[in-house]
Amino acid sequence: MQPDSYGGAFPVRPGSLVLSPSVNYFFANKGWDSLRKRNPFAAGGRFQSVSYSLYTEYGISKRFAVVGTLPFVMNNYRDNSGYNSQTNGLTDLEVGLKCYVANINYIYYFSVQGTFIMPLYTNNVNLGYGEKGAELKASFGGSGHVLGKNYYFTIENGLRQYFGTAGPLQDRYTATFGLTLDKKFKHQLSFSAGGFYSTSSLSSTYDPAHIASNKNFAFNQVSLSYGYAFSKRLSLFLSAGTFINGRNTGDGSSASASLIIRPF
Repeated sequence: MQPDSYGGAFPVRPGSLVLSPSVNYFFANKGWDSLRKRNPFAAGGRFQSVSYSLYTEYGISKRFAVVGTLPFVMNNYRDNSGYNSQTNGLTDLEVGLKCYVANINYIYYFSVQGTFIMPLYTNNVNLGYGEKGAELKASFGGSGHVLGKNYYFTIENGLRQYFGTAGPLQDRYTATFGLTLDKKFKHQLSFSAGGFYSTSSLSSTYDPAHIASNKNFAFNQVSLSYGYAFSKRLSLFLSAGTFINGRNTGDGSSASASLIIRPF
């Protein structure tokens, strides 16, 4: 899980740009079956993924911002029988419009976002479904003071539908709580918990060698992040996370690094 250190319900000022390049590493050598029983992958199988992404958000008015995400992944699955599959490529481009619906005393904020999903590949089950889709996401966030520290929180829930044959309906949810550790706002810690539920009319079996094409699965995960602000325009976030339960999915752990850049 990438740290929710930007975006969410909090507004971006009109004419301001936020860029966030990030890299994420994911590893799994065991998984949960349809009955939520966890077992090692067959023949000592192991799945590794390194993904890169660029998130962009630009404020076009006090209420609206355009957002986009461009991802690139390198997926590899191998086992002790000699099977070795590696796939590199762009996955799904996401472009959306965010509306800041309301705020309470400029402390608590509500937003909704509509996103269009466009696959940048064809006929590759190791990169994704290869189908267009759309998502509607609601976000709530706020900030305040506790135990002499500044804090913030965000809660998000998004419903996503892919439009192709037996395209899955997915629910993505996450909650993040962060604390600023010093008076100069340079150091912060945050904790996130979230999950993913995906369902489809297609009753498919779970194949750990092709995780990206799985349409019927669920999992919950937690992560801890540390952030350091070099300046008001540049911050670094480091995160580590792990799955805590699931169905038809790998039991994985991840580590990520991202920059938050505000050039103007």
